[in-house]
Amino acid sequence: MRVAVVWNDDHRGVINHFGQPCPEKYGRKTVESVVAALQEGNHDTLLCEGDKGLLATLERFMPPDSQARPSGIVFNMAYGIQGECRYTHVPAMLEMAGVPYTGSSPLGHALALDKAITKQLIRDCGVPTPNFRVMRRGTESTGDLCFPLVVKPRHESTSFGLQLVYEPAQLRQAVEVIVTQYAQDALVEEYIEGREICVALLGNGELEALPLVEQDFGERETRLITWEDKMHMAVVEPQKICPAQVGSNLATILRDISVATFRACRCRDYARVDIRIDRSGHPFVLEINSMAALGIGASYVLAAKAAGYTFSSLVNGILDVAHARYFGTGISQAEQPSNRERIYYAAG
Repeated sequence: MRVAVVWNDDHRGVINHFGQPCPEKYGRKTVESVVAALQEGNHDTLLCEGDKGLLATLERFMPPDSQARPSGIVFNMAYGIQGECRYTHVPAMLEMAGVPYTGSSPLGHALALDKAITKQLIRDCGVPTPNFRVMRRGTESTGDLCFPLVVKPRHESTSFGLQLVYEPAQLRQAVEVIVTQYAQDALVEEYIEGREICVALLGNGELEALPLVEQDFGERETRLITWEDKMHMAVVEPQKICPAQVGSNLATILRDISVATFRACRCRDYARVDIRIDRSGHPFVLEINSMAALGIGASYVLAAKAAGYTFSSLVNGILDVAHARYFGTGISQAEQPSNRERIYYAAG
């Protein structure tokens, strides 16, 4: 099958440079690894930019058949170039053009990218999440929030702008930095001292919960994931433990609230849920990443490997679940995982 891998590397393909620029993008090595995995799955591939020329490129590569049906699918790795809700831009273009693609819809990405909306949605479903406020100045009332507080941009990922503050003056400064640097509100939430667990999910109607991944901070003073950690620039980077050593009852709760978060945010195909567990063993969902990173050392990939997937079978598995969502059947002939820890959840 024709599969176009779409990403954002060259940010010149716009009409105007206007609006907040996207601070993140996939590394070329990861994108090329995905292309190679799809080729191992016997697909014809094209790597292309998710910019203003995308639809013309796709029309040449995967023209519709005689009955105007799709002849290919997009493997979406596009974070966007600029503006608001950047994860939604390529999916919205593809929806308009009638091109199937992997991952969440514009709605799913928009809900997951707005941390405040995510928290409201999952609270309505009974999923625990840290108490929070949205701030623009940092001088607003903190209400019943208890310091220390985590401050981060409302609409960013990759821990951009994340700070841990201990008193009101630090809070005001942290919010001012976010508003100035990222041109958006700050999400201010209570810091949960304890363990951090990632739950990787794959599928749609029937969701597969992959083995849990723990971020082990060791003796490090800063016990939360920073931008420097994710960019591998920290002096002492947290170590990932997979499968995490979690009791069976708590593991079930973590998977249940992750699935509930996935469904509340209208995610599709694959995502990663980040959770903190306090010292009393109570879990709190921090957020959901609707386009979980697929780098070799990423938590999602480590979880998949622990479940028995190779990188190739994971990538082709994501393609499979997207194809099945559109057309009712999967297409990949990739190796299927054999690990017994695969856990499925029926449609909610």
